[in-house]
Amino acid sequence: MTHNTPLSPRPRPLHDLADGRRRLLTAAQLRAHGVSAAETNEQCRPGGPWQQLLPNVVLLHPGPPTSEERLHAVLLYAARERTPGAAAPGAAASVPVQPGPEHPPVPAYAEAMITGLAALTLHGFSAAPPLPSLDLIDVLVPRLRRLRTTGCARIVRTTALPTAVELTGVPVAPVARALADAVAELTDPGAVRRLLTEAVRGGHCEPAAVVRELNRARLLSRPHVVDAVDSLVAEGRALAEQRLYRMVREHALPEPVWNVDLRLPGGPHLGGVDAFWPEQAVALELDTRAHRQQEDDAAGAEHARKREHLERLGITVVHLTARGLRDSLEHQAAVVRTALMAAGDREPAAYVVVLPR
Repeated sequence: MTHNTPLSPRPRPLHDLADGRRRLLTAAQLRAHGVSAAETNEQCRPGGPWQQLLPNVVLLHPGPPTSEERLHAVLLYAARERTPGAAAPGAAASVPVQPGPEHPPVPAYAEAMITGLAALTLHGFSAAPPLPSLDLIDVLVPRLRRLRTTGCARIVRTTALPTAVELTGVPVAPVARALADAVAELTDPGAVRRLLTEAVRGGHCEPAAVVRELNRARLLSRPHVVDAVDSLVAEGRALAEQRLYRMVREHALPEPVWNVDLRLPGGPHLGGVDAFWPEQAVALELDTRAHRQQEDDAAGAEHARKREHLERLGITVVHLTARGLRDSLEHQAAVVRTALMAAGDREPAAYVVVLPR
């Protein structure tokens, strides 16, 4: 051998090729940087400087992965990998992302997002366990993807990916979907109830959105989930009523009579309303329904019949939703005030009996 014979190339450091905090690359990315499969296997040998965290996902250090590295490893494993150097795919192949406040752009993870308990932790749920304690991280992918649950990655399939939310640089399923995916794996009634209650009490989403996702996932046949939903509906109702009382107080509306039944003198029951202004003949109904679809349909039809009957009697019915009170209290107050002010321009309403409900 002469002194001019080149030495076998030593594995070059790749930490500068991966994110400084997330020292992760896929096998395809390593090949694109000139690292052969044989070299990767050598570096990932027991006691070596790298480790294969998930199939085709390599962690470029020997120690335990951080929670952030585990999240991104799961996404790298589940995402539809693009050919290195190829142009970004069209919008149909990517997960739509709603950017969060003051966060850097989400790495391009096509057709994958974190869901379940890990997503709820990222959303800030105190009832969700911390990320290091999770043995499995749920990742949501399209139904037809050929992936299997392995290592710390649990595959959750869906026919239609929702719009992801960016949290700490990670694409995350919206709260209602993440809740449904978490509840699907939980058998502890207390844990289910705590998560659903926090979703509403913490202002993360409305009960109706949660129940729609639970119904879509066919979870409302489980007794412990039904019990938790009952608590969820009660929690949502109580919060909406508190906002309604605050709206009347803070926006200087006339004080109504609260939670009353209306009847015609000596006649039939007209139905209950959440607030009633007798002098102006204005009734207010607060919609906090969050039941199964067929129940919603029946309740909606009954509500429409009651409203038509009251309006034929000259009573104006104002319909407010829990979401409207949460998101636009001032606007809801303006709607009520307008109805009260318009009372003088209407024909006098029929006389009705007001009874406590």
